[in-house]
Amino acid sequence: MSTSVTRGVFHALVDADDRVLSGDARFVELNDRAGGVVGAELALATVGALVRIARGLRVPVARTITIGDDRSDTDWHVRAVPGDDRTVALAATLLRERPMAPVVPGAIVEIVPPTDAAWTWEVDAALIVTRIDAASIARVGLDPVTIVGQPLAGLFVLEADAGGAMPLLEALSRAQDFTGQQAILRATGIPVTLAGHVRHDAAGGFAGFVGGVLAVPVTGGGAISDFNTRLHRMLRAPLRTIVAQAENIRAAADGPVDAEYVDYAADIATAGRHLMGLVDDLVDIEAIERMDFTTARDRIDLADVAREAAVLLAVAAAARGVTIVSRTGKEPASAIGEHRRALQIVVNLLGNAVTYSPEGGTVDMRLEAGGGQVRLLVYDRGQGVPAHEQARIFEKFVRGDGSAPDGNGLGLYIARRLAQAMDGALTVESVSGEGACFTLSLPAAP
Repeated sequence: MSTSVTRGVFHALVDADDRVLSGDARFVELNDRAGGVVGAELALATVGALVRIARGLRVPVARTITIGDDRSDTDWHVRAVPGDDRTVALAATLLRERPMAPVVPGAIVEIVPPTDAAWTWEVDAALIVTRIDAASIARVGLDPVTIVGQPLAGLFVLEADAGGAMPLLEALSRAQDFTGQQAILRATGIPVTLAGHVRHDAAGGFAGFVGGVLAVPVTGGGAISDFNTRLHRMLRAPLRTIVAQAENIRAAADGPVDAEYVDYAADIATAGRHLMGLVDDLVDIEAIERMDFTTARDRIDLADVAREAAVLLAVAAAARGVTIVSRTGKEPASAIGEHRRALQIVVNLLGNAVTYSPEGGTVDMRLEAGGGQVRLLVYDRGQGVPAHEQARIFEKFVRGDGSAPDGNGLGLYIARRLAQAMDGALTVESVSGEGACFTLSLPAAP
């Protein structure tokens, strides 16, 4: 492979019919070797699948994918950004290149999964799922067909141990076995423990893990906990299927579709996502209302959290003609908390601000510090929150404005409880008819 491909990045632009409109030298070489040319349909199958997902969901999508030929396998981190005209812009960074090793009979030793695994899985060197125990995964409400070929991170949310370590990631860097990796089964919220044995290719290089789920802890939460766990397991998988099928129809993945049915499919997908959000919120509530609920006490950058949230809401804001203005600056705003939970709070605040802003309006974010606190302020210029509603909107199932198209009255309740769990606070100041300002306060890092 030439130096132009083994280093750096590639960029390309694909039209609404998956035809390559343009690409730099790196992309053109990869696409040509797969049998494609500029002006014809994209020949890189794994990249094409990512393009269709981004176009169908109408949001930027990033994945680690493998592009292989008879000379090598290359792992790329690819980001696909859909445009308003259904084009998709691609930008990719090369992560690693693995020359194809000659096949030596008997050189690859079959790896046995951990002996005490409840069910097993396998991933390649890029942590892409290559096999999974279909019967076991189906019992927790997941479709094995949709999992194989996806990153392991799409199946499990890895969690650090008490010392901040992640055994799987440490094993990946050292190409060795691991055990004791705490994780959450992403689609159900069930906590699990993972272990894995390293696999080597014919040349002795790292080729992935043969892993297993060692334990699926049963938490004591009484009828409510059991009900929410079953609800999440039973509803999330079929809702994901409904949304995916609706998006396929809307994207005309299998051929032209009448415009009226495209609109119907979009409505179905939107409703499905709303229901998935409700299911997720119910599981969050079950967690945060437990007496032993805690969050991490890490050093986080609240400015970075704000920037991440703005990126996540950029597409939704553009669809409503709302501009998000970040006045957080380039300097870090160090606070004590849990990055994932802080991001969850800010996404909720920013999403509400976008939803309640008038078309063509502006949402501002600003940082303040003082009194041992770091504060992120999110302003909108909507109708505001009347004084008599400002306490109630943080209660369960209370919505400040019933005219809003989305929402279930749980987001602010969860957000405030998360802020309090991090020894912080979530407050609102508003004048009816003049917008609102929500403030997330977290302890400043020493």
